[in-house]
Amino acid sequence: MTTDLTIAGVSIKPGSRVRLNLPLPPLYTKDDLHMAVTVIRGRKPGPTVFVSSAIHGDEINGIEIVRQLLLRKNLNRMAGTLIAVPVVNTYGLFHRERYLPDGRDLNRVFPGSANGSLASRLAKTFMDEIVRHCDYGIDLHTATRHRTNLPQVRINRGNEDAERLARAFGAPVIMRSEIREGSLRSACADLGITTLVYEAGEALRHDRPSIRGGVAGILNVLAALQMLPKKEKKTAASPFIAQSSMWVRATASGILVPKVRLGERVAKGQVLGELVEPTDVGSEKLLAPRAGIVISTCELPLMYEGEAAFHLAFFDDLGDAVAEVESFVELHEQPMPAAEI
Repeated sequence: MTTDLTIAGVSIKPGSRVRLNLPLPPLYTKDDLHMAVTVIRGRKPGPTVFVSSAIHGDEINGIEIVRQLLLRKNLNRMAGTLIAVPVVNTYGLFHRERYLPDGRDLNRVFPGSANGSLASRLAKTFMDEIVRHCDYGIDLHTATRHRTNLPQVRINRGNEDAERLARAFGAPVIMRSEIREGSLRSACADLGITTLVYEAGEALRHDRPSIRGGVAGILNVLAALQMLPKKEKKTAASPFIAQSSMWVRATASGILVPKVRLGERVAKGQVLGELVEPTDVGSEKLLAPRAGIVISTCELPLMYEGEAAFHLAFFDDLGDAVAEVESFVELHEQPMPAAEI
């Protein structure tokens, strides 16, 4: 950990906790806009980690995860530095929209440009002021609107450090996924910054187990980085790594009637759902191509041919993977004890 850390022109010393605002381009009404940042620096040296949320403005689970994280008293005894940004895409949050007012997806324009679009300028501000100071990152997401994601951590293929931290996080599923060009994870990889992406829940909705699991997961990662003491008792599931995944898409247009639940184990050939017609008794069945776990579902029944309906993940040991999914949900259904907050 370096002694000097300056964000938005503010020098932050070891042993301090600072709330500051990053200036952003104003609204067209000329009202000022900013990105809120909380920095906690321990007195002892250690890694610098950013936790970010709401890169997509309608993904609000992560905002609550960051809020609850910052209430944890044990962060006052932390080694290293935590940089928490609950809302990256302030513009999108205002409008309850995934994208920026210019219609661009912020998670497709990193590392950004000072002379580019609004999205590109916002991406560059976040990279320059936050990311470039860090050794590690945790980026919080949900499914897009009208879909729900089972809690999962996504990492870059071949990154052993990321896999170690993903296991420590404790979500039931780890996805080794390809890096998308322009994503924050891609920009971090180019800088050698190991980044985890936590996906859980649905846009514009709070999901309590996903939120509690996210808070616990971040604390587990900080402990794995020796920024916090490790707990003696087990507090999270032992995740399973998905060997591959695929979307099962609508084979016809219609109204989807699901036959399986999020996190459910399915057999090859099992009926996942039926596409029915509102004025007819006919239906089209959607079948599982192989045995797996449902890790994402579409919550909007109205579907056109080709739309994604169910996301399945495939594992070497499917039975144990299902048990860990159930363990995760059971563990985080109840609030954390007051003594731990």
